[in-house]
Amino acid sequence: MAEYPSDRFDDVPAELGRVGAHRAPVPPSRGWVAAGVIALATGILVGLGLLALQAIDSGLDLGAPPPVSEPSAEPEPEVAPVTDPSTVQLPEGFTITVLNGAGVDGLGQSSADALIAAGWPVGAVTNAAADDIETTTVYYSDPADEGIALGMVELLGLGTIELSDAFPGAPITIVVGADAAG
Repeated sequence: MAEYPSDRFDDVPAELGRVGAHRAPVPPSRGWVAAGVIALATGILVGLGLLALQAIDSGLDLGAPPPVSEPSAEPEPEVAPVTDPSTVQLPEGFTITVLNGAGVDGLGQSSADALIAAGWPVGAVTNAAADDIETTTVYYSDPADEGIALGMVELLGLGTIELSDAFPGAPITIVVGADAAG
């Protein structure tokens, strides 16, 4: 190895703890400072990312209460019950099915007779699959027939209506319950 002549940098006292001409040993706390800076930068980046997602997708719930929607100013139009079949244009083949769900003999037929007397086309009159139905229900499959279903309730003097496609055989199906026996 080559020998260099000594100069003023070789005369540095050893108690200064210096290595070479300009370097001091690394203090032990410098690693923790670097870890702290990295953790702080990570937290800031995650927070900014969440704020950016909040701005992009307003549906992201970060604990804010959901917005309260105002009720519509225009109320839904009320459907008038149709009790006279001559006031509406019934489609061809329109029939009403009457099912006796009360288990009382003749109850379905007496309900059908009340509808026939008012001029409504009644198709099948038979027993329902269950014979313990408490409340008479008029099922209609098309929302346009809601007025007719309300008219059936008015003609029978009891029951409720329900939009359902459970009875595909007729546009209106009446399941007579035990409330019709009284």
